[in-house]
Amino acid sequence: MTHVLDKFRYCPVCGSKHFVEQNEKSKRCDNCGFEFFLNPSSAVAAFILNDKGELLVTRRKYEPGKGTLDLPGGFCDIGETIGEALTREVKEETNLTIREKQYFRSLPNKYRYSGFDIPTLDAFFICKVEDETVLKPADDVEEALWLALEDVHTEQFGLRSIRQALYDFLRMKGVGLASAASTGG
Repeated sequence: MTHVLDKFRYCPVCGSKHFVEQNEKSKRCDNCGFEFFLNPSSAVAAFILNDKGELLVTRRKYEPGKGTLDLPGGFCDIGETIGEALTREVKEETNLTIREKQYFRSLPNKYRYSGFDIPTLDAFFICKVEDETVLKPADDVEEALWLALEDVHTEQFGLRSIRQALYDFLRMKGVGLASAASTGG
């Protein structure tokens, strides 16, 4: 099994090739002593229900999971709170403005990007929006649609943490999950 930082072969400070595994999440340069830790990146996702009780889902425009379903959300920017990231990402992807948000849960995940598995910590929120009629897919969203909860099937969602959070959300809402039995992957 390769180390999580295998693609980082040279010290980013001195350029030495003696940039070696220190433990499961870090490397250290034997030449200059620089240590690098790969901690999880923060990401957010929103469960948004409309007035009919339908869930807003999006279709991914890009890899990973291109063409699969997703929830509105994305990565936190530097200097941004989780709440600010959630508000920004939902606005960027759907044109919707969050008026209320309630923390639901968090899950670790791996996000494959440029041939590299980025460890993430995904925070999920249950949200209400100001005006659902202004919904318009944008940014990295190919399509945005409202689905009745009984029509939501976790296996149609491309990212593992989204499937697990969705499974938990649907269970909490009391929705039958006969077709959503598998959340792994």
